[in-house]
Amino acid sequence: MKRYDILIVDDEQRYANMLANRLTLRGLTCQVRYDGRTAIDIVEKVFFAWVILDLRLPDCYGVEVLSRIKAIRPDTRVIILTGHGTEQDRRQCLALGAHAFVNKPLDIKRMIAIMGQDKA
Repeated sequence: MKRYDILIVDDEQRYANMLANRLTLRGLTCQVRYDGRTAIDIVEKVFFAWVILDLRLPDCYGVEVLSRIKAIRPDTRVIILTGHGTEQDRRQCLALGAHAFVNKPLDIKRMIAIMGQDKA
């Protein structure tokens, strides 16, 4: 089975691709999906050590995607990355097993530190 370090799920395509490029420059392998349904589909087929997941997706809310990912692959660590998350969202995501809840704009060094892979 193919393994990747990170799946990035964000409907802002330029942002998701930029994040993937920045992480790839640090030696990590990334895949990108722009909606929740295709993210869930790929998680069923491919192992990712980490998922960076936006809360607001065009087809479903990120909390639902988080719940499905954790049901499929309980060991996958999920970082919620959002520009619109509330305190209630944060509590709910952490209760569902999210590893971290991070607000945009992203500090790439902080993201690497959260993943424990500081290769900068």
